[in-house]
Amino acid sequence: METASPSVAYFSMEIALEPDMPTYSGGLGALAGDTIRSAADLELPMVAVSLLYRNGYFTQHLDESGWQTETPIDWNPSDYLVEQPERTTVQIEGRAVQVRAWRFDVEGLTGHTVPVFFLDTDLPENTEWDRQLTGTLYGGDDHYRLCQETVLGIGGVQMLHALGYDQVQRFHMNEGHASLLTLALLDRSATQHEREAITRQDIETVREQCVFTTHTPVPAGHDKFSLDLVERVLDRSSEQFVDAEDPYSMETLRRILGMNGELQDLHEVTQGSDNRLNMTYLALNLSNYVNGVAKKHGEVSRLMFGDYPVDSITNGVHASSWVAEPFRALFDEHVPGWEEDNFSLRYALKIPREKIWEAHQTAKEALVDEVERTTGQRFDPNVFTIGFARRMTPYKRADLLISDLDRLRMIAERSGPLQIIYAGKAHPRDEEGKRIIQRIFNAKDALGNNVRIAYIPDYNKRTTRLMVSGSDVWLNTPKPPNEASGTSGMKAALNGVPHLSILDGWWLEGWIEGTTGWAIGTTDPETSNRTDDATSMYGKLRHVIVPKYYNDRSGYVDVMRSAIALNGSFFNTQRMVQQYVLKAYF
Repeated sequence: METASPSVAYFSMEIALEPDMPTYSGGLGALAGDTIRSAADLELPMVAVSLLYRNGYFTQHLDESGWQTETPIDWNPSDYLVEQPERTTVQIEGRAVQVRAWRFDVEGLTGHTVPVFFLDTDLPENTEWDRQLTGTLYGGDDHYRLCQETVLGIGGVQMLHALGYDQVQRFHMNEGHASLLTLALLDRSATQHEREAITRQDIETVREQCVFTTHTPVPAGHDKFSLDLVERVLDRSSEQFVDAEDPYSMETLRRILGMNGELQDLHEVTQGSDNRLNMTYLALNLSNYVNGVAKKHGEVSRLMFGDYPVDSITNGVHASSWVAEPFRALFDEHVPGWEEDNFSLRYALKIPREKIWEAHQTAKEALVDEVERTTGQRFDPNVFTIGFARRMTPYKRADLLISDLDRLRMIAERSGPLQIIYAGKAHPRDEEGKRIIQRIFNAKDALGNNVRIAYIPDYNKRTTRLMVSGSDVWLNTPKPPNEASGTSGMKAALNGVPHLSILDGWWLEGWIEGTTGWAIGTTDPETSNRTDDATSMYGKLRHVIVPKYYNDRSGYVDVMRSAIALNGSFFNTQRMVQQYVLKAYF
């Protein structure tokens, strides 16, 4: 059952709940969905807010050369969600934009539910342009994005009020997209105290209420908008402020963010001389607790954000959601109660090796069937299989594995046959990301049957489940220190799939060489370069991993078993949410 007055409101631009609900694009949404599931399992009094994307992110199409094109996703929200009767109004560019909410209940192990509300502007009362504001995830230009974030942040706070959630103690911003909620809270605080202007007391009240999680050290991951655009979008000139301060005006923002020293200087918040509002800095300034998503990411964030105190809570995944059925049956038999207590998966060390291997091969057969269904290629379940599924963008370096085709051929000839399965979407405007997919297709053609490569199109949650359980090793090759955390390798670990990864993000914490997986390169990002990383990766495959797979089956299964016991038992959202409760929420 649902708690009447949730204590935590969790805001995220994307939330992944069902494979066929296109309300997410990738890791951020998957993390949000897993967080909410664990909150429900732990009976945490939480409510979540996101946007409804009627066109989704996109459906990925790949032609014979591997060039990606996109089409909108056709889905009916009423097939999955329940429309709520409540409405709220958000002022955008002086227009009153009507907003409704659709509800999805996430039910935990004990029956406790966490309601998730998806905001929707596709209403006949709105202009055609405003109706499209909740159309496409990460679509459009800065103007479109800022209007979306206004609906999420300001509209989200107002919708919670309309729905009767008036006693929320903590507002958790999952990335900076929801940062404008801080302005709505300032407005509410001043109104409640019948003040005509926002004061230091209002600022401290809002700070006490807000929690902010930053997810990326990549500059493009931090939304920045020109101050002229912010002033235009947040315009509320149609409302009357008799003898009172408009909390969304640029005058107010400048006073709060700069003039009186309540917060950091405006030039910090606007990122120097480019005269833009940085949503990350807005959240940093108005949050009582800030965290990165891995220990290393916390360190990187403290360097990025100067004097701001940034803690770290390492990400996790919802164990029950990502464990494949063969391993679920295995855990139920040998580690009873593992869903209620994920840490008990450490007892996976006592599961017989042959049972681990049998479950893995069953999962691998399912993956092989999916490859044939989606690509027409029939892979061999007895051949060593590398899995790589990520957003296709340059810093993730999906093409590192195919950077030297001769080396791959040599490994296959001397150490044992290889096959590689790729999946992942490039953002529609990421031309280099699209070219990386093409390079993978070119390598597939060049290698032929020497090293077989398959690319599963239109990567989604269903594909993820199959790949993280059916691969023999999970590959991750980001350019450090750009991997804030990463979670796909955590999902793989739960299914006994070892990690082969650059030492970045969560892997710095989960890596025990030869026990939970293998490292690529060094721990020093300053000395990391593409050539050395490729050499290290090929060397591990040639001399260590592939020979162990073919010649030391029991030793390989020991690594698989340790991945479950040491990493699967810790890198989960059950532990993560408990840390948020202790450090951030209460």
